Formats: sequence, structure tokens, C-alpha cells
Amino acid sequence: MGWRSFVAVGDSFTEGLDDPHPRGPGFRGWADLVAARLAAGAGPDFGYANLAVRGRLFDGVVTEQVPAALAMRPELISFAAGGNDVLRRQCDPYALVERFDRVIGELRATGADVVLFRFADLTARLPGSRFLAPRVAVLNRGVGEAAERYGARLVDLSGDAEFANPVLWSADRLHLSTLGHRRVAGHVLRALDVEPDPQWLDAPARPEPAPWLAARRADLRWAGTHLLPWLKRRLTGRSSGDNVSPKRPGLSPIAD
Repeated sequence: MGWRSFVAVGDSFTEGLDDPHPRGPGFRGWADLVAARLAAGAGPDFGYANLAVRGRLFDGVVTEQVPAALAMRPELISFAAGGNDVLRRQCDPYALVERFDRVIGELRATGADVVLFRFADLTARLPGSRFLAPRVAVLNRGVGEAAERYGARLVDLSGDAEFANPVLWSADRLHLSTLGHRRVAGHVLRALDVEPDPQWLDAPARPEPAPWLAARRADLRWAGTHLLPWLKRRLTGRSSGDNVSPKRPGLSPIAD
């Protein structure tokens, strides 16, 4: 089937970090790629909005973005939230899953098709994996159950072993690279029964493992450049999304 309108809801994953837009400032990302492909099949009346903002916690996504998305009455909605929550020590993943389930029920009650995501495994690249991995597992399980319960389209990134390839991730080890966003876009389109650009799902070559000492030096550089600023924001109550607005706040055509 075709869709005449698509609204993407979420955080940095959906905003498009770290996929620099090839035709100007800002980020592109998988949702923009999906929208362009859907627009090509739907014609000039297709409208796309992207309400996602980096750093948003689940409750922020729900209170700020979901009402705006529902007001547009789109035929297709993507919802990806909770990833920032599970990074925080005080997160209760079971309570998060309960809230997630209620939101998906609300979205599907409008008659819109909904796309959901099981998140790819980050534990091999980030510290604190013994705390992080069980929370991600609970959230991913809840996402799958919600998709089945409400008839949503499920994109299972956790089942794609290629996301263990560091080439699909940016230098901060948390956000996708351009190749990573292309791969996600390919999976989303397949979930929508739309054929993607076949190159988006190609498996890029994996880099050779670095010697132990070089790897530890890279870890130290990463901690100084990315981890410490993240911790500072947590301690000061700030977010990377402060003063950031949605890049496409309303439904509008896809530019050529």
C-alpha cells in the first residue's frame, strides 16, 4: 500500500545524528531517506514531518511530539523512544515498557500504520554494559510485544548482526553513521513492503581489530571527547537537545 503522509517521532536516532545532510547544514538520517522513497511512489501530494529532537527522554517525546503528530492525522507514524532513558541508572525498564505500550495503543487507535524498532546492541562499544544490556533487552522485548498486540510494523535492528560493525556507527559510538542510517532505512522500507536501494543493505567491510594499546588510546580519546561531556550534561541537568527544534515541524512535500 502507499501512504500520503508520514510523521517521524523520537530522539537523535530519528532526527538523523550523525548523518550530515549532503545538500546543506543539519542532519539527514534514515527517516528522511524513507520519506524520499515513499514520496517517489506517492507523488507530489506526499507530506513528511520529522518531530524528533536529540536527547529527548521517553516522556518528553510523548508529551511534546505525540500530540503534534496526532494532530496532523498522518497515515504512517514511526515511533522510536526510550533509548536515552535506558542509559540512565535510575531507569525502570518495566515501567518504561508499560508506558510504551499505552502510547502505541493510542497511535494505532487513529488508524495510522506505526513503525517500531528493536534497538541494535550498543553494549560492545559503551561502558556499563552489565547495567545497560538487561534494560535494552526488556525494552526490546516490550517493543516486540506491542508490535504484535497492536499490529504495528516491527524493524528488528537487534537481529541484524551487521550492526556490530563499527563502520555503521559514528565516532561517538552511540549514533549511527551515514552507512548506518542507510541500513536502517533499508530495513524500514522492507518492513513497509517497499523495495529500498539495494546498496543500503550491503554489508560494508569491517576494519581490522586495532592492537590492544592502540585500542586503549582510542578509548581514552573517546572518553575525553564524548563520554565526559555527556556526564557533565547529566550532572548539570542539561541536554544535547536544549534549544533544538524539530527540523520538519509540519507536513510538507519532499524537496527534489
